[in-house]
Amino acid sequence: MATEKQTLDSTQIQAILPHRYPMLLVDRIEDYQPGEYAIGRKNVTINENFFQGHFPGNPVMPGALIMEALAQTGALALLSMPEFQGKTAYFGGVRKIKFRHMVRPGDSLRLEVQLDKLHGNAGIGHATAYVDDEVACSGDLIFAIQ
Repeated sequence: MATEKQTLDSTQIQAILPHRYPMLLVDRIEDYQPGEYAIGRKNVTINENFFQGHFPGNPVMPGALIMEALAQTGALALLSMPEFQGKTAYFGGVRKIKFRHMVRPGDSLRLEVQLDKLHGNAGIGHATAYVDDEVACSGDLIFAIQ
């Protein structure tokens, strides 16, 4: 029997994550299981402030911000766990990151993070960002919670 998807809107996301505009890069959570995974959505618009300089006439979402959107999605899966509520998840590192598809205004970025290892206040998650069905970016995120 399939379980019902757990969704969160932007207000509910902000009750879990400490990020705020302009650094909150997840618009919606389409499904998540605390401590296991999260699937998020970032709707990329031409109004994003980073497009003013990246790049004029050829707007491309910076790879570092795609990684940050993935990290926030993974952080939601972590910080929704009772023992981590009210904490902050920090990047500890990234591994095997590959960028395969440019993200441009008008794209809807699907963000998927599967938490692979959690040991105490640190762990690793595998992250993939998609535009439609094409992989835009994938790799492993290393995190620490304080």
